[in-house]
Amino acid sequence: MKVPFLDLSLQHRALRTEALAALAATYDATRFCLGKDVEDFEKNFASTLGYARVLGMNSGTAPLHVACMLAGFGPGDEVITAPFTFISSAWGINYVGAKPVFADIEEGTFNLDPAKLAAAITPRTKGIIVVHLFGQPARMDEIMAVAKQHGLFVIEDCAQAVGAKYQGTPVGVFGDVGTFSFYPTKNLGGCGEGGAFVSRREELLTKARHIRVHGSDRRYYHDIVGGNFRMDGFQGALLNVKLPHLATWTARRQAIAAYYLAGIKLADVRLPDQPGYGKSVFHQFTIRHPRRDALREHLTKHEIGSDLIYPVPLHLQKCYANLGYGPGSFPVSEKAAASCVSLPIFPELTDAQLEHVIARINAF
Repeated sequence: MKVPFLDLSLQHRALRTEALAALAATYDATRFCLGKDVEDFEKNFASTLGYARVLGMNSGTAPLHVACMLAGFGPGDEVITAPFTFISSAWGINYVGAKPVFADIEEGTFNLDPAKLAAAITPRTKGIIVVHLFGQPARMDEIMAVAKQHGLFVIEDCAQAVGAKYQGTPVGVFGDVGTFSFYPTKNLGGCGEGGAFVSRREELLTKARHIRVHGSDRRYYHDIVGGNFRMDGFQGALLNVKLPHLATWTARRQAIAAYYLAGIKLADVRLPDQPGYGKSVFHQFTIRHPRRDALREHLTKHEIGSDLIYPVPLHLQKCYANLGYGPGSFPVSEKAAASCVSLPIFPELTDAQLEHVIARINAF
């Protein structure tokens, strides 16, 4: 039985008629940059997920960049984030001239370790970028306590955690800013690039809205330095088609994860932790095994897809060689990178496919 790691065509095929009709309406109305489709998506996303106000942007990297601009990070400033994440989590820091500083992750959740975060703070530290990795909320109470103690600006990278809640509250509004990605492979994915910006602070939302459109609130008048971070109308239209299905898709991901958690019995496998403070939306289901590469070869032999997500942590990437980190700097992240393998988890997987994956893992 063949089990792909991910097959986006199944979801898109089911929505094809509705999606093409939405695109045709946008096309005929020439609503190409921002406009009604994006405004409708912003309102729908806010009401569906529990945010007061949302700004659509043109990628998941864009709101991280805007957030770093709003925070006032700049040359000489340090901003702490985790080294086990996609590199966009750190790009915004570089874009504004500040210095990324890394702090290690928890072994059980893959998220920033509050104790390691506290130890990484220096007089130059100005902010924190918290990543809710693989859909699992980070320990926001402890992280926010550290931030409050030191007066730090907090950005939540929720790219993989749309719909996730910490202690019953949606991620993204514990810190100063929350950011989302709608890259096609995400739990709520567009048909191209897209992102969103949320905040409880109205002044930040207002300023971000201006930054999004070249620092302008009125055409040809530019009060602040901005950029072009606008969501396009086609993505807004497509995301409006997909959004009503998000709750069902999330529930299926959680059911698949429960299936894996109950069924995988292979010795030496470490399954992802399920802490009581927040339920993962399982953008990925990532396990660890000391013979990860051999396990993956075994799965491939049986036509089961898998992926090595973040095989090189950020502190060991060539682009960050100038930061002076080396092997051993962040042992938990390095261990994760060397032992993690992500299994198929997308809503269209069948129970028969899941049983096949579990059986092959247990037979390794």
